Formats: sequence, structure tokens, C-alpha cells
Amino acid sequence: KIWIFHGFYAEEKLVGNLTSMSTSERIKAIQKMPETMKKKREIRNKVLKEITKKSRHHSTQLPCCTQCLQGTVVSFRRFGNSLSEYFHLLQLWHKTLKIIGAEFGTSVLSYFIFLKWLLTFNIFSFLINFSFITVPQFVAAEPNNLSFTGLELFTGAGYFQQTVLYYGFYTNATISKIENGPSYNMQLAYIFTIGIYFVICFLILLFSMAKSFRRNFINPQTYSGNASKLLCTWDFNVTNEKAVMLKQKNLSTQIKEDLTEVNREVLNLTVRETVVRIVIHLVSWLTSLGTAIAACAGVYFLSINNLKLFVKGHKNDLESQAAMLVLPIVTSLLNTFIPFFYSWLGHLESFQTPGHQIYVTITRNIVLKISIVGILCYYWLNIVAASESQCWETLVGQDIYRLVLVDFIFCLLGSLFGEFLRRIIGTTVCVSLGLPEFDIGRNVLDLIYAQTLTWIGILFSPLLPGIQMISFSIVFYVKKVSLMMNCQPPRKVWRTAQMTTSFMFLLFFPSFLGVLSVIGVTVWRLKPSAECGPFRGLSSMYAAVSEWIKILENYTASKWVVWIYHNLITSELFFFILSVLVLIITYLYWQIIEGRKTMTKLLHKQIINEGKDKMFLLEKLRALQRAKQNPPAP
Repeated sequence: KIWIFHGFYAEEKLVGNLTSMSTSERIKAIQKMPETMKKKREIRNKVLKEITKKSRHHSTQLPCCTQCLQGTVVSFRRFGNSLSEYFHLLQLWHKTLKIIGAEFGTSVLSYFIFLKWLLTFNIFSFLINFSFITVPQFVAAEPNNLSFTGLELFTGAGYFQQTVLYYGFYTNATISKIENGPSYNMQLAYIFTIGIYFVICFLILLFSMAKSFRRNFINPQTYSGNASKLLCTWDFNVTNEKAVMLKQKNLSTQIKEDLTEVNREVLNLTVRETVVRIVIHLVSWLTSLGTAIAACAGVYFLSINNLKLFVKGHKNDLESQAAMLVLPIVTSLLNTFIPFFYSWLGHLESFQTPGHQIYVTITRNIVLKISIVGILCYYWLNIVAASESQCWETLVGQDIYRLVLVDFIFCLLGSLFGEFLRRIIGTTVCVSLGLPEFDIGRNVLDLIYAQTLTWIGILFSPLLPGIQMISFSIVFYVKKVSLMMNCQPPRKVWRTAQMTTSFMFLLFFPSFLGVLSVIGVTVWRLKPSAECGPFRGLSSMYAAVSEWIKILENYTASKWVVWIYHNLITSELFFFILSVLVLIITYLYWQIIEGRKTMTKLLHKQIINEGKDKMFLLEKLRALQRAKQNPPAP
């Protein structure tokens, strides 16, 4: 009885001490207790009950206003917590991504993460353009007298030509709903919205690349080995049977990938085998570059003939507009079938790891697709802009609309029929082939190509991100279904923590930087159409900003804007100094990264050595204990 009394008194004293602590101190103290989890939970519940009793007793002595204020604060806190839980549950495709990662590994998962990231990017783009460009245009829009036939969904012409979908429909007037009331300058809204959007995109891409690089290249967990992953990553709060199985699969796949990196064999090739391998690589690269050059030449000559056909025909005739589908169809055919040829070349070269093969395939595909986009941009900016068309910007917007739409259709057909037919052949006709693997390189470059077209088309078709947003949503579900039904996990399991970073870098360079150069030439060098668009009658789109600055010079309150424009925006010295500062900061950041990586490796080695020393001492102690228990015979 005395022992029970002392134990009860000690526990009550412990609860009292824990009650007086702060929340963080209390959590740490309970974690350090040498008790079972069940006992720790009981102590925590008693502490929480004691705190609740004290708070109720204290609240009865507080004034009414203070009690109401405290109640409001607690209600808001609970509302915020519940809202964050709901947002976590509503996170886009969270469960689907977990299933894909568990079944097919991080290599395939990286594609779907990248697709999801691009989708959120386009949602942001659509909201900005729709809010600041399209909505004000609805106020000044005139009724559309053209009839809708349905063919416009494929050609982007006809009825759509007189809608907010294209540049040519937007007014160059200052929109004012109330006489002598506030006005909205469409010229400035158009150019500033597009310009600020690209600045935000630039910053988001840099931040995303830095964050992904830090997580995948610098994170100390990268060097922590497999022991911590095996012993310390299990979440004991997971109790659902399906969730447990999914977590086990995911963890098993990650450990397999890490072990594959550790146990990677180095091939010892003879001189002859090395020479043969080098020759195969050279021939493959020459073949792939020759194929890309031939595809670009074909696209260029086809686009010239297509423009002649359009200019000679009736410009508003839907049949002549439908003939313009030839260019996007041929371009999509080249972008669809040539990557299959590149994948075959990759299998022929017999790379040591799947990662090398994917990176080489991605490089060849990016050369092909960016070259085709470059030829199309040259055609739009040098030939279409100088043509006899009344509104060349709308014509470019229609071309990009058709390219995006046909590319989306071919992407669906490739998933529904290409991978499906390959599965049928591999399971019935030629069983030795087996099920196909998901082609990461080809699919990623399809996304980068589509996003590049969207960025170029924003200036000529402000609502294009909304179309791409819908197409990316459909592509995600179609690719997911095709992956689950038609594909098998990679035969060689390998770790691809750096793959997402590589995708973002390819999206930044050459895709995004190339788009900036195209937009820059269009805004600063090309003359807008004289009969359509918000910049009609100006020498260039940028002239709208120059004229606005001249107006601001007459107002004393706006002198600071004029000073920023003349001394910063148009100053080469300012951008030179800014570039030097960015390079210095990047260099210092890189040095810090290298230092952290070195320290992490040294710390890891120290931990391993200490572990070995401890294991050695434990073995010695066990040997002494065995010697005491079993003394040698006299």
C-alpha cells in the first residue's frame, strides 16, 4: 500500500511539473521518459485534463470581454487547423501519386509530379490573363456576328476569330463604363500583364529549381544511407490495411533504388569493345541530328506553302482554314514518331544504367522539338508578320492553337493506341517482348514542347493557358490509366531523385529563355497590325509604354516613375550591375552548398566510424561475458 501511495504521489507530482511547462518543453520531456508508449499517452492525457481544469477555473475569474476574446481566438485557431486538414485532403492527386510511386518507382513518379506542377503553373497563368486582360475586354466587346459551325473547335478560325481568344479582338481604346469615371488603358494592361507574368514565371522557375536542387542534391538525407530509411521512416500512425500495404511497397521500392545505386557494377571492357561502343554512339548521334535537320527542313517548306495557300484563298473561308491543319498534323506526326526512333537508338546503344539512356534520349528529343519550334518562330516573325494578312498576330495565334490542339490529340492517341497495341503485341504475338515500360524521356519532352507553345502563344492568344490547363488535366488521367493497364515497372530499378530538377532545368533552358527572346523580338522590333489589336497604329508594342511615360512627365506626382524608367529600366549599366550581383550571389550560394555537402559527408563518415567503434567494444564485452560464463577447463 505504501509503495502504491508513493507511486501515485510521484505521478501526481510529475503531472503537476509537466503542467507548468510550455508546450514544446512538455513534449520533449514526455518523449525522453523511459516508459512505454501506452504509459506516455496516459501521462499526456492527464496533463491535458489538468490544463483544461485550470483554464476553466481561470476563465471563470476573467471579465466577460476577455473570455469572448479568448473564445474567438480559440475558434479561429480550430477553424484554421480544420481548414489545413481539408486542404491536405483536397491536395491534387495526392493518393494517385502515392500509388504510382509504390508500383512504378520514383522514375515514373517524377513525370507525373512534373505534369502536376505544369498544371498548377497554367492555372496561375489563366487566372492572371483572364482577370486583367479578358474581363475588361468583355465591357467594351462588340457582338459577334459570325455563325458557329463546330469546325472552329479544330481550326481555331471562323467564329473564334471575333472572340477574346485572340489578340486581334482586343480594343486599343481606354475602357470607361462611367463618363468622367475611372478608365482602363487596354494597351498598358495588355503589355504590363504579359510582362509581369513572365517576370513572375522567371522567379518561380528559379525558386523551384533551387528548391528542387536543394532537396535532391544537398539534403543530408541523401548521404544518410539505407539504415535510417529502413529503421526510422515508418509512420506508426498508419493503421489502415491498404495504406500500410501502399507504404510498404513505397518503402521497398525506394530501398531497391538506393541499393541499385550502391551495387552498380563498373563494366571492364576490352579495347575493341570500347571502340565499338564509341562508334555506335557516334553513329547514333549523327543519325539523330540528321533526322532533326530533315524534320526542320520539312516543317519550314510546308509552312511556306501553307501560308501561300491561305493568303491566296478566302481568308474567312472555313475550308481554306481547315487546310491549315496540314502543318500542325505533320508537325505532330514528326514529334510523335521520331522520338520512338530515338528510343530504339537508345536501346541499341546498350547504356549501363537506365538513367544514362533516359538523359541521352531527352537530349535528342529536346534538340528535335526546340529546333522545330525555332523554325516555326522564324516563320511566324519573319514571314507571317510581313505577309498581306490584315491581322498577322491573330494568324499566329490560330497556328499555335492548332498546334496545341493537334499535339494534345496525338498525345491521347499515343497513350490509348500506342501503348495498348504494344501491350497486345508483347502478350500475344511476341511474348518475349513482354509489357512495355513507360517512356519517361519522350513523355517529358511532350510536356515541355506543349508548355513552350503555350508561353509563345500567350501574347497572341491570352486564353491559351486555359486550354492547356484542360488538356494537361485530361492527359494526367489518360496517362495514369494507360500506365496501370499497359505498362510494367522498370526492369532495372534505379533512383531518380535528381530527375525532377533536370526537368525544371530543361523547362527553363532552352524553353523559357527561348520564349523570352521570341517575345522580346515581337514586342520591341515588329510592327503591329494596323487594323486590329490593342497596339494598332503604333511602331511597336513597346511604343505604348514610351508614350505613357511622356504623358507622366507632365505630372509632378509621377516624376519618380519617369526617373525609374529612364535611370533603371532603360539603363544598360543598371542591368549589367544587376547581372554581376546575381552571379556573385550564385557563386557564394554554390560555395555554401559545397561546404554543406562536404560537412555532411564528413559527419556521416564520423557517425559510421563511431558506430564501428561501438560495435567493436560491444563485441569485446560480449566475448568477456562469454569467457566468464564458460571458463576454460583446467
